[in-house]
Amino acid sequence: MTVATGVGSVPGDDDAAYVEAVRTVLGELPDLPHLPEMPGRGAPATMTGRALAVVSELGADLQPAGWRLTDAPGVDQRRARSLLAQDLDRLEEQAQGLQGTFKVQVAGPWTLAATVEKPRGDRLLSDRGARRELAQALAEGLGTHVADLRRRLRGVDRLVVQVDEPALAAVLSGSVPTASGFHRHRSVEPPEASTVLGWVFDAIAAAGAEPWAHSCSTDTPLGLLRGAGARGLSVDLGLTSAADHDALAEALEAGDTVVLGVVPALDPATAPEEGPVAERVLRWLDMVGLAPEGVGDRLVISPSCGLAGASPAWARQALATLRGAAARLR
Repeated sequence: MTVATGVGSVPGDDDAAYVEAVRTVLGELPDLPHLPEMPGRGAPATMTGRALAVVSELGADLQPAGWRLTDAPGVDQRRARSLLAQDLDRLEEQAQGLQGTFKVQVAGPWTLAATVEKPRGDRLLSDRGARRELAQALAEGLGTHVADLRRRLRGVDRLVVQVDEPALAAVLSGSVPTASGFHRHRSVEPPEASTVLGWVFDAIAAAGAEPWAHSCSTDTPLGLLRGAGARGLSVDLGLTSAADHDALAEALEAGDTVVLGVVPALDPATAPEEGPVAERVLRWLDMVGLAPEGVGDRLVISPSCGLAGASPAWARQALATLRGAAARLR
């Protein structure tokens, strides 16, 4: 049974908008709702801020150049933790009686290494020890985060943690710029990338949740993500290559989940209808040689990426369209 979900982010910039976003997600995505992220509320609510709210025993603060590790949690990290706790309170209040599956998202270790600075400046990516320490702190913090979610959502029997890695391809190719912008950080070798990701995926699984990986960037190594322990792959179908199609089909055949981004993340000139969206998914299944009845609920559809840049009206319509398309696919 194909279901619909969201990638994570939604438009809005205040608490009232966030509460409405939670209601919308729970209403439009009843089979696989997720915790909305609303980066329009400021740096503590962005992907990086959210992840730094989860990490264990590492301090951070916001500097003019972005997030930087510090000896102790700064005011912005404390704000990020407070905001996450408030958002979970709002979710718990709105999701009374929720059963089935629920998804949360967190920035992955390589995306954090490419965006967070060391105490003396420049990205953590430049320091092998620092980037591994951050990954281990993220893994440990996710265990606590999953336990908190289990306590709040007692009716949920399947909890998914989506690890967002939009910078992974750039990390592997050596295209992440240094602080000066004149040079690029040295590329990370795939074995190290896999090991570090494995710490995070293993921690999620050990806590009783299901690790997925998401990226709406091109050249993301889907095979590496699966090999590191991701049991779900979430992509923008419009950006996938022939090799990606093979990797996604292999994942489905192996019993893992595949999430196809098939609805625009930004307001389109012409809104897609449920029927054509469903037909696009069926054409993809036919292309990779899989039958709809053979993939069941392991095939999920979503927006092509996060909806933070969309209008509130399109964000609601996009989720409604996905829900209708999923019903047609069933």
